[in-house]
Amino acid sequence: MEETRAVDPAPGHGTDWDDLVRIWEETDAPEGCKVEIIEEIVTVSRPPSKDHNTTAELLQRRLYTVVPEEGGIYQTLGLSLPGRSGICIPDLVVMERALLVGPGNTVPASESRLVVEITSRANANHDRVSKVNGYAKAGVELFLLLDPWHSGHPTATLYGAPDGGTYRVLETVEYGRELTLPEPFGLVLDTGVLPAG
Repeated sequence: MEETRAVDPAPGHGTDWDDLVRIWEETDAPEGCKVEIIEEIVTVSRPPSKDHNTTAELLQRRLYTVVPEEGGIYQTLGLSLPGRSGICIPDLVVMERALLVGPGNTVPASESRLVVEITSRANANHDRVSKVNGYAKAGVELFLLLDPWHSGHPTATLYGAPDGGTYRVLETVEYGRELTLPEPFGLVLDTGVLPAG
């Protein structure tokens, strides 16, 4: 079973942004766990399930057919959201490789061409609400939410056209149907090949 756990600041420390980032950087989570700052709370999530990993791998394989040579597809890249919204580590991020040169652990989310989150049972609400809002506020061009836990009917929702911190839903399909990622991708994704759980 997957689990998400909040990490409390050490006694005597405030909860200002610098403290949160320090806690995020110093959290010694087991290998494979994901440490993020979501709505100003440091969270630790267990490693994703086999189905979750398979979904990421299948999508990444398809994206490689349409991402230009100067672009990269990353599974463990920290994205900083504007203000104090957080630091997220999406399941997949597509961005220009040149933006990852230099020191540091994060890049601005706004530099992403596509962000993909795959919900887990324990963190589905973070992905469905907090991250949708955070990525929209950051101006991420396209956000694909793959939600095998959606009301008993797995769905894929593509968000885009961020405006004033809000996305427009470009397309929603139940698993088993095709979803089209617009240019610069131009990729028709058959969601029927994705594990539903």
